[in-house]
Amino acid sequence: MLLSPTMLRIELIRQIRNPYTLAFTLVMPVAMYLLFGASMGYGSLSAGKGNVSFYIMTSMAAYGTAVAMSSLTSLAATEAKQGWGRQLAMSPLSTVGYALTKLLTALSYAALALVLVFVAGMMTGAKADDAWRWAAAAGIVLGLGLIYGLYGLGVGLFFSGDSATALASISMTFFAFFGNVFMPLDGVMLDIARFTPLYGFVALSRWPVTEGRLTTGQTDSIWMLILNVVVWVVLFGLLVMAGARRSRARQ
Repeated sequence: MLLSPTMLRIELIRQIRNPYTLAFTLVMPVAMYLLFGASMGYGSLSAGKGNVSFYIMTSMAAYGTAVAMSSLTSLAATEAKQGWGRQLAMSPLSTVGYALTKLLTALSYAALALVLVFVAGMMTGAKADDAWRWAAAAGIVLGLGLIYGLYGLGVGLFFSGDSATALASISMTFFAFFGNVFMPLDGVMLDIARFTPLYGFVALSRWPVTEGRLTTGQTDSIWMLILNVVVWVVLFGLLVMAGARRSRARQ
């Protein structure tokens, strides 16, 4: 069996009942947007092809997607190491089906986090010059956000216990602070930020309105941002392979 609708439904309900999932995946991105984008007086100022509220809204949606993908896929890896795979062998659901169920669960919560942040943005004055820029930003966030599933899987395989899930989401928050996501960086801090895991992803998510122009007046090349994403995909893939070897060694 490739996919079990029953298991998918159970997984979705199980995660919505998880206070950790609610707090870090759904509530925190909206709260961060309301704090930095809606409650400040500069939200209506122009920012490229939109306003500052739209800029911050997109950033928080991207952050929420990265947290959802990384934390929920790390949980899947942890469950697999704890012997869940042997239970699956007694059911019609294949290993691929299990992985697909977990991926769809993570993607569902990433999409929900994005919708909640975008709705909050619509209700508090986030604006873009054209409607397609909303759709483009959402598509980039969800499409590129899948790469953080690799990161979560690698963390879940490499580290033991439930701490892997906490590490995956907390590290995303750390990367966000140092990746020009929560607040505009400049000078040396901005130079450092360009090498961090979230910088290229979030900058590309903002591209429909910023077209690469930063609030500090500098401009990012789209090829530099794509290179950032590609390099981190490779590094995340290496982390998964290292985690798989470490997991087999422990067994």
